[in-house]
Amino acid sequence: MEELQARFSGDHDTRIVEELGLCQGEARVDIAVINGALHGYEIKSERDTLERLPGQQTIYSSIFDTITIVVGPSHIQRVSAQVPGWWGIRVATTKSGNIALEEVRCAGQNPNPDPSAVVQLLWRDEAFSVLEERGLARGLRSKPRRALWDKLTAELPPSELGSIVRQRLKRRPGWRAG
Repeated sequence: MEELQARFSGDHDTRIVEELGLCQGEARVDIAVINGALHGYEIKSERDTLERLPGQQTIYSSIFDTITIVVGPSHIQRVSAQVPGWWGIRVATTKSGNIALEEVRCAGQNPNPDPSAVVQLLWRDEAFSVLEERGLARGLRSKPRRALWDKLTAELPPSELGSIVRQRLKRRPGWRAG
């Protein structure tokens, strides 16, 4: 986390969020960096198991533009074989009492994000506001958030929707951020 905060300190267009809930609480990514892209960081220490990784992999791959998994040395072989080739992999080791991160594989671009999963990062009022701004809110004021998300997904191109979601997440007031 300190590395990310140092890297993006002074960058007012970047927000770092710990424990970002995804897909209506089905999963949480350890760290999300939100700027011109949505980058997820998942941490699997030596004490962690990899039991939840298949489910996390599915959810993270539907939402994030790029993903990096940070693992302890004992997990490297299994993780390398399990996660998609576009996921970045870093190994965390302890040297002289300090944690050192070694990049094993650089994160690439997600080839297939799912707009219907990305839009679920919006709160209901945010989704409705976006619809109102585009003149698409007629008949939706009392509808549940799922209907708003569906309308946004149907009406907006994926790249525009992703940009809107990132902008709303970055300026969300009173929201926990690093």
